[in-house]
Amino acid sequence: MGDIHKVAESDHIIKDIVGKFPCRVLWSEGRPCLEYQREEDVALITEYVRTIYNVELLDVFFTAVESLPVEL
Repeated sequence: MGDIHKVAESDHIIKDIVGKFPCRVLWSEGRPCLEYQREEDVALITEYVRTIYNVELLDVFFTAVESLPVEL
C-alpha cells in the first residue's frame, strides 16, 4: 500500500511543477520525463522540488531533457 501513496505524491508534484514552470511532461513507457526550456529553468525546478517537497528531481521524473529548438 505504501507505493500507492508514493505514486499519488509524484502525480501531485508533477502537476505543481507544470503549473508553475515553463516545462511539460513527456511519457516514456509509463514513466514521466521532464522537458524544460532552458538550463536555468531546470535548475530552478530542481531547487523548488528539493525545498518544497524534500525530494530530488529524478526521484519524481525518470529523466529531464531540454526542448529541441523550434525552427520556423
